[in-house]
Amino acid sequence: MQQDLPLNDPHASQGRFVSHLTRSTYAIILAGGRGSRLMQLTDWRAKPAVPFGGKFRILDFALSNCVNSGIRRIGVATQYKAQSLIRHLQRGWSFLDGRFDEFIDLLPAQQQVGEDWYQGTADAVFQNIDLLRRNHPKYVLILSGDHIYKMDYGRMLAQHAQTEADLTIACMDVPIEEASAFGVMGVNEEDRITSFLEKPKAPPCMPGRPDRALVNMGVYVFNAAFLYEQLIRDADDPHSDHDFGKNVIPHVISRYRCNAHNFADSCVCMSGSNTPYWRDVGTIDAYWEANIELTKVSPELNMYDEEWPIWTHQEQLPPAKFVFDEDERRGMAIDSLVSGGDIISGAVVRRSLLFSSVFVHSYAEVEDSVILPNTEIGRYSKIRRAVIDKNCKVPENTIIGYDPVEDRKRFHVTEKGITLVTPEMLGQRIHHIR
Repeated sequence: MQQDLPLNDPHASQGRFVSHLTRSTYAIILAGGRGSRLMQLTDWRAKPAVPFGGKFRILDFALSNCVNSGIRRIGVATQYKAQSLIRHLQRGWSFLDGRFDEFIDLLPAQQQVGEDWYQGTADAVFQNIDLLRRNHPKYVLILSGDHIYKMDYGRMLAQHAQTEADLTIACMDVPIEEASAFGVMGVNEEDRITSFLEKPKAPPCMPGRPDRALVNMGVYVFNAAFLYEQLIRDADDPHSDHDFGKNVIPHVISRYRCNAHNFADSCVCMSGSNTPYWRDVGTIDAYWEANIELTKVSPELNMYDEEWPIWTHQEQLPPAKFVFDEDERRGMAIDSLVSGGDIISGAVVRRSLLFSSVFVHSYAEVEDSVILPNTEIGRYSKIRRAVIDKNCKVPENTIIGYDPVEDRKRFHVTEKGITLVTPEMLGQRIHHIR
């Protein structure tokens, strides 16, 4: 293999060395989970299909990282209530050109190797091992489809190839007092993984950094042949949960060449910033916080980056519209993000994020809230610190987010006081199953 640029060259990701690696890679995105901590927000959609950032889905971030990194052979493993996700992929990700060996494979659980659906993350890949082999990759990149971040996978692949590792795991360094919430990697001075502990009470620190620890991001690079061996071994183990974090990784780190890759070396950060951005939006509080953070003057996640864009399905919608300019009836949005098809009709929106086709009627107030697509906020309604699900029709004079005791009688209120509202909670039947 020709190495044109050294790993520490800032332009290495543009060199032939890295592009050769990415062309030799097949990515599998694990997108089958419900995400039960998102409560009713995932009653009718998988977590990776949950809208994020005004116009995207959570899955778009992993997919965009692949495409921007030059990895254009991608499989998406789906399982739980995947129709919304599949429709999004068909509409928004059909631009890859099969004539150039670019594609997205949809990988629903099909009982390919037995009578079971996907039993764990490793089993989801094992059940598609025949497809992997038919594509003849040299490397397999395995990704979680439910995190928000921007990462150049080519940099990670370059390190993996140069260190001749069997497995490389992307890790993020966090304050050691926060590490107990994650899987924590113990490493030596050469970034060789020496231990892997799931949510330890006393996490190991980074070498020379007693205040920081490396946590697992759920991003793995395997040599393809090595991955096949480990998947088959794990599938034959009747005591295994068939999960990468619980079973495969703990088995291999003491027996094979397993290295850590620091996310700081491959993150795509804001211009002038060295702060890596990664969010697990797995709870309503975290989901609300990550969306509301985008309304700040300079958010940590750059949504306006032309060099590393986030791709998605682009709906054909008219521009956002603001109408009426009277003292008590003025249509305006302050410190907010609004999307195509929105109408702010004599209402006030502050520090909020509105997805597409949201209609806020006259005299209504929306503050510190995330409003998903195709939602209507009725006249004189007041919404504060809330997540309003897609297709909700909030009646006139509805008050949400001001009295948690009253809100809990109809809606879900989190420990931090964020109110989740779905159509069903409003007595509106959007899904007909009988």
